Amino acid sequence: MTDSVTNWAGNITYTAGELHRPRSLDALRSLVAGSAAVRVLGSGHSFNGIADPGPEGVLLSLSALPAEVDVDTAARTVRVGGGVRYAELARVMHEHRLALHNMASLPHISVAGSVATGTHGSGVTNGSLASAVREVELVTADGSALRIARGEDRFDGAVTALGALGVVTALTLDLEPGFTVEQHVFTELPLEGLDFETVAATAYSVSLFTDWRAPGFRQVWLKRRTDQPLPDFPWAAPATEALHPVPGMPAANCTRQFGVPGPWHRRLPHFRAEFTPSSGAELQSEYLLPRPFALDALRALDAIRATVTPVLQTCEVRTVAADAQWLSPAYGRDTVAVHFTWVPDTAAVLPVVRRVEEALDDFGARPHWGKVFTVPARTLRERYPRLGDFAALARELDPAGRFRNAFVRGIMESGEAS
Repeated sequence: MTDSVTNWAGNITYTAGELHRPRSLDALRSLVAGSAAVRVLGSGHSFNGIADPGPEGVLLSLSALPAEVDVDTAARTVRVGGGVRYAELARVMHEHRLALHNMASLPHISVAGSVATGTHGSGVTNGSLASAVREVELVTADGSALRIARGEDRFDGAVTALGALGVVTALTLDLEPGFTVEQHVFTELPLEGLDFETVAATAYSVSLFTDWRAPGFRQVWLKRRTDQPLPDFPWAAPATEALHPVPGMPAANCTRQFGVPGPWHRRLPHFRAEFTPSSGAELQSEYLLPRPFALDALRALDAIRATVTPVLQTCEVRTVAADAQWLSPAYGRDTVAVHFTWVPDTAAVLPVVRRVEEALDDFGARPHWGKVFTVPARTLRERYPRLGDFAALARELDPAGRFRNAFVRGIMESGEAS
């Protein structure tokens, strides 16, 4: 590549020799079949080497392919192309008076990349973004097309798949009737005496934010579907001004607050689609653990506040319902997710990441695949019981390892050793 390509945050510079943006599926198939190593860039919103194919490989962007969004209103499904982002998809869904069950904090990220890494929204009854997938379409290592549908033996290994099985050219997603959401923000929720289960179930989607400079949470964001009861929230005071999750940042880029109703896609994300939420000057980590351990895990983090706060911008705590995806961080267990937005200083952040992982180790925490983490392969093997099955599926569909970069090989080797 004549110019270096980095991820959104700028902490990763891809080492690939080539960057390609094929304009047709035929061109994509030819490119994959003729390359020794291939990885897909997606929207670049990952913070580790998951997308880097190495210096001899091809870095692939699907941004030039047709942005397919094909809605079946009768079946309440949508087939969406591999390069489409959630903001683009949501606008079309809204026009058809249909909705996704959930959205991530950022509508700017790609659908296929989010699903592949186990990205999620929030809500005790809301599954990850991958749980809406009913069919995956891939270009496999020899350039051929493959569809894997819900109900097939390989399906639960093929959705959250880290890009290790092929290039995802399209996904078919389940939809539901469109709905309206209000967003209410509260401040200063104490950790002492916190009934986490009750708080997390107060609304359709609940996010707790803290800077860990004191025990408890600086902000609570409740996203209520207007077809559900208005929640009573006596544990914290209503916000008196619009707030940004990062203390001190302007709230102009955030979705509307103060209980003003709006379409699902304009309230479930934290950030507005028409604005860039930040400059990318950050690193991120996230750990997902069984929800019954939520309070114990929060107390363990509170105990290391002095270590965390010098490099922390904000910490968000959310819930995710259990799903069946083999490599989903919410696989087989109702989950609490603890997300860290760090300052953009890798050398300063990595020792703190290791300390956070130590604090959460007793709770079986699984890292988000697209974030910064140092959890060793042997620990991943213990925490993902279907990792061996996934490694076998990857060998079946990609025997030569065309889609396996250093990041994926490390994960697969942990599964193959089980």
